Amino acid sequence: MYREQVVSLSSADFYMLDSEDPLAPSADFAQWRQGVAWAAGLYEQSLVAGPVPRTRLLVQDEPTPVINLASYNYLGLATHPETVAAAKAALDRYGTGACGSPMLSGMTDLHRELERKLSEFLGYEQVMLFNSGFGGALGMLAGLLRKGDVAVMDSRCHISLIDGVRVSGARLELFDHNDPAGLDALLTKHAGRRRIAVTEGVFSMDGDVADLPALLSVTERHGVGLVIDEAHSILTMGDNGRGVTERTGVEGRVVLKYATFSKAFSAVGGFVAGPANTIDYLRLFANSYSFSCALPPAMVAAVLAGLEIANRDNSLRDRLQENAAYFRSELCGMGLDIGVSTSHVVPIVIGSDRTLLYELAHDLRAKGVYVAIADYPSVPEGGLRFRCSVTAEHTRRDLDDALNIIADTVVPRLA
Repeated sequence: MYREQVVSLSSADFYMLDSEDPLAPSADFAQWRQGVAWAAGLYEQSLVAGPVPRTRLLVQDEPTPVINLASYNYLGLATHPETVAAAKAALDRYGTGACGSPMLSGMTDLHRELERKLSEFLGYEQVMLFNSGFGGALGMLAGLLRKGDVAVMDSRCHISLIDGVRVSGARLELFDHNDPAGLDALLTKHAGRRRIAVTEGVFSMDGDVADLPALLSVTERHGVGLVIDEAHSILTMGDNGRGVTERTGVEGRVVLKYATFSKAFSAVGGFVAGPANTIDYLRLFANSYSFSCALPPAMVAAVLAGLEIANRDNSLRDRLQENAAYFRSELCGMGLDIGVSTSHVVPIVIGSDRTLLYELAHDLRAKGVYVAIADYPSVPEGGLRFRCSVTAEHTRRDLDDALNIIADTVVPRLA
C-alpha cells in the first residue's frame, strides 16, 4: 500500500480537488495522507535544541541526537552570544512584539537603524523590512506589478516569487534555468509591455549561482530592470558578504535586491533594497508590509548584531566556503550526484524513486544524520533529492561523521 501510493502520487496530485466543499478535502486526499504517514513523519520534525551542528530531534517522543545538515544557520549566528545578548536587551526594552504595522504603530528606532545600516552596507538608496521572508518576496512583486505587465523569471525561482506575480495579475513567463538566450527570447516576445526580470543568487534546491553578467547583458539591452532574491547568498558570498551581485562584480546594475533574515542572519523576516522612489512606492502598495505587524524589535536587534559580526572580518564566510567545498568534494568522491552545486547548498540527487528517497531519509535519521527532503513538485520528478546545508559552525569531525554515515547508507543503495 505504502510503496504503491508513494511511487504513484505526490502532493501535486491533490492540488485540484474534486470535493464539492473547498473546506473539506476529498476522501482520496485523506486516504493518501494516511497511506504516506511514514514518509510524512519526516516533515515538520521537532527540534528539542537549537539549530546547531549537533542537535536533537524528537523521534517517537524521544530526543534523538543528530548531525544537523538541514539548517539555514549558515554562519552560526542563531546561537552566537552577541546576537542572543542583543535580542535579550531589546526584549527587555521593547517587549515581545511590535503590536502594529510599520505604517501605523509598529516602527521603532531599531527598525530605522537596521534600514539605514542595510542601505549603507548594500549601497542602495533605501531599504524596507518585512516580517516574513515569503511574505516579503510575494509582497514586493505583487506591489510592483499589475495586470498587463510581464514578469520573466528563472524557472528555478522560489515559489514566493511565483506567487507574488500570480497575486498581482501580471503574466508570468519562465525561462530555462540560467539561460540568457531564453530570457532574451521572452523579453523580445513581450516587447512594448511593462516587463521585469527575476532571478535568485544561490538557487535554493540546486545550490548553483545565477550567471548575472550574462543575464544583465540581456536585460540592459532590452531596457528591463533585474530583481534578484539573495536569500541564500546574503552574508555568505562576496568579499564583504553582499551576495552574488558582489561576487560576480555587478553591483550597481541590479535594480532591486531582496533577501531574507531567516538564512545567514538566523532570525526571521526579510528586506528589499532599491531606489528611494521604488521603495517609497512599495511602502504603500506591498500589502504584506502595510497590513501586517512589523518585525519584533528583538529580532531586529539580533539582525543588527549579526550584520556587525558577519562583517567584522571574513572568518565566518571563509570557514563556510571551506566546509562547503570539502563536503561537495567528498560527496563527489563517493560517486554521488550533487548536480551543479557550487555553494553551501548541496543536493544529493536520488532520482525518481520516491520510496527509496524516504527509506534512505529514515535510515539516515536512525543513524544520526538529519537532512532536508526535496520531493516533487519542489524539484523535478526525476530529480528527487536530499538538500544538505553546510554551515560555518560544522567542524571537520561533524562533516566526516556525516559523510561516513552517508557513505554507509546512501552509496550502496544507489550503486
